Amino acid sequence: MRTYLTLAACVVALPASVAFAQTTLTAAEKAAGWIVLFDGQSTDNFRAYKQDRFPEKGWKVEDGALRVIAGGGGGDIVTQGNWEDFELSLDFKCAPGANSGIMYRVDETLQYPWMTGPEFQILDDAKHKDGLTATHSVGALYDMIAPENKPEVKAGEWNNARIRIRNGVLTHYLNGQKVVETRIDDESWTSMIAKSKFKDMKGFGIQPKGHIALQDHGDDVWYRNIKVRDLSGKMPGQVDLFNGKDLAGWTPIIQDGATAPAEPIWAVDGGVIKCSGTPAGYIKSEGKFTNFVLKFEWRWPANPGNSGALLRVQEPDKVWPKSIEAQVRHTSAGDFWIIDDFPVKTDEARKKNRRTEATHRNERPQGEWNEYEILVDGGNVVLKVNGEELNRATDAAELAGAIAFQSEGAPIEFRRIRVAPIASGGK
Repeated sequence: MRTYLTLAACVVALPASVAFAQTTLTAAEKAAGWIVLFDGQSTDNFRAYKQDRFPEKGWKVEDGALRVIAGGGGGDIVTQGNWEDFELSLDFKCAPGANSGIMYRVDETLQYPWMTGPEFQILDDAKHKDGLTATHSVGALYDMIAPENKPEVKAGEWNNARIRIRNGVLTHYLNGQKVVETRIDDESWTSMIAKSKFKDMKGFGIQPKGHIALQDHGDDVWYRNIKVRDLSGKMPGQVDLFNGKDLAGWTPIIQDGATAPAEPIWAVDGGVIKCSGTPAGYIKSEGKFTNFVLKFEWRWPANPGNSGALLRVQEPDKVWPKSIEAQVRHTSAGDFWIIDDFPVKTDEARKKNRRTEATHRNERPQGEWNEYEILVDGGNVVLKVNGEELNRATDAAELAGAIAFQSEGAPIEFRRIRVAPIASGGK
């Protein structure tokens, strides 16, 4: 089994005393595809498992949270919609000794959601007996993978759970800390299921998509700020910068700043842009963008090397143009490079001349696809690699510019390049 365990940039603390505010989304979150499943008032996005309406007992809306009432007999609830690759974020709070869970890719063919859907365990480790079993403790992939490097979780305090499935990789985060990561699309996953309590449950952990479920385990548990986004579909307002067939919409630039035929530097094969790496240069989008969410995937097919995505590219074309570079260099993905004195501020503690190092690393091994998500919103620029924020800049000059990808000495491949403009008005 392959796992990827990397320390996240920070741990989120959610004090119990925080006053409730109805869950809303920023313009940037909306552009990135987030939707609210529970805003503190309406339960319309949920229903009882195998039922067409929300439970009439056992669950209640209380102070902006969705509460499971101990002994209420409401049963598990599921989302109205189904999710394939997704990212879910919610806050939870347990009563002393309480047990619950979040299941995902749930099929309604069996008696309970946990019979088909893997589970992010919700638990008061200190007072529940399951806390003594690592694979049953809070944050675990229940009965399969124990959480690692997890922060302390106390009964009666709010905590954050985040679940992400993308390109066959499942990740659990607890209070901002990555605690579980594993592939769910290979033989290691099949083997893991065969060694678990789910081995005889037909359909467990193999559904390509399904409901998200919140469990009623008979204890008091609260959920709030529940939001999700579909990582399989398009972002609202999405513009596909790469059509998967050719380099229409892109202009190749070579070392002296002149335009040039794309081949043999850049070519398209099987829905993938393949860059030979030499000579040095870049392809830039014909369109210009100011505030946007950019997503793309990349991998190193052979010996890894150097490349980058250039943001808010300014004229004249040259190697290299005035811009903010989101580094793609192998082992350095998530670094900033500031080119030609583009006005922007980065963390002085991690800054080394024009380079600002990422807080940590989250790149997949050579040969595997990685995903960049880049937020450029007003003066803020945020770099996320494979779902984790690695770097953040502020006070960036709000200039319209092209988006570009570098040819910088080594073969590299790109795919699924798309951008979603952020609605004016900012936050």
